[in-house]
Amino acid sequence: MVSALFLFVQNRFSARALVAQLSALLLVALGLAACAPDKETWKLTGPTMGTSYHITVVDVSAGGTRGELTRGELKGLVDAELAAVNQEMSTYIPDSELMRFNRAAVGEEVTVSPHLAEVVARALDIYRQSDGAFDVTVGPLVNLWGFGPSPEPETIPSDDEIAALRAVLGSDALNLQGAILSKKRPVEIDLSAIAKGHGVDRVAELLEAKGIENYLVEVGGELRTAGVNPQGKPWRIGVERPSGGQVVQKPIAVSGKAVATSGDYRNYYERDGKRYAHTIDPRSGRPVEHRLASVTVIAETCAEADGYATALNVIGADAALKLAEEQNLAVFLLVKTDSGFEERSSSAFLPYLESQGR
Repeated sequence: MVSALFLFVQNRFSARALVAQLSALLLVALGLAACAPDKETWKLTGPTMGTSYHITVVDVSAGGTRGELTRGELKGLVDAELAAVNQEMSTYIPDSELMRFNRAAVGEEVTVSPHLAEVVARALDIYRQSDGAFDVTVGPLVNLWGFGPSPEPETIPSDDEIAALRAVLGSDALNLQGAILSKKRPVEIDLSAIAKGHGVDRVAELLEAKGIENYLVEVGGELRTAGVNPQGKPWRIGVERPSGGQVVQKPIAVSGKAVATSGDYRNYYERDGKRYAHTIDPRSGRPVEHRLASVTVIAETCAEADGYATALNVIGADAALKLAEEQNLAVFLLVKTDSGFEERSSSAFLPYLESQGR
């Protein structure tokens, strides 16, 4: 998924690292006071999943963390956890668990780890709920349109090329029974639209296991929070437009929640005067043509927020709000209009707007 996040936590610690990643909607995690925090705060950062992570741990001594491990030791644990996620789910590591499955023959039963099984199960749930809009087997269609590792095509794909791939692809070809994963057609899985969110969750769970109660974890624009920020206030985000840097909502309280964003307003190319966005609808095999610019989802887990943000970005504003109401999803949309952007949100999103003033 394409996501964007700009973190302003006391002193804009992640600004330079994330400028190059901005691509859809800007979310600003806001510290509420300029004064120095009273409680000890650690900030950790490093590379992962082709992007970077940024973590703020507040009140390090809470829960007995301080004295049990040093900042460097905690960073080592985080790096090891994210390396484990990569080894399980990366398509860029030839011997990853996922690539082992991708190389398996049709019908071969592959035993996978509980974590990989969990993420695939979540992906299949979202696939079914979105009527196929979220599809972890869509990679060959993305590549066909020139939004993968292959360069942009000189001509757009033909109907026959698209139809040939659509006949094979589809998450309905996957069968997951407990820890046994198999496929009935020669498909390959790419979890890039949900794995970063899962990585955020894994780090959050690691921090909580170490007794850390106040934190913000961000990987490539997806985030999860708990407790309070360095100023002792609830974590908040401010939603901004894809261009111009104008905040379109007052800060929204998201402590104890995960947030993910998907959008396509920057990643596109033009052929013969027509714009082709990078978001491919697996159901048609073609780039989306609706006017939905970005989707922000607030959820209990970042994997859930990550996957749904991608699915909703595919189906467009009206269908996105319909699915959000059906699934009780907290969703905020920015829709392109002739004069700018229209803001739309689901019923479940409204309490986050109301709580920001408390």
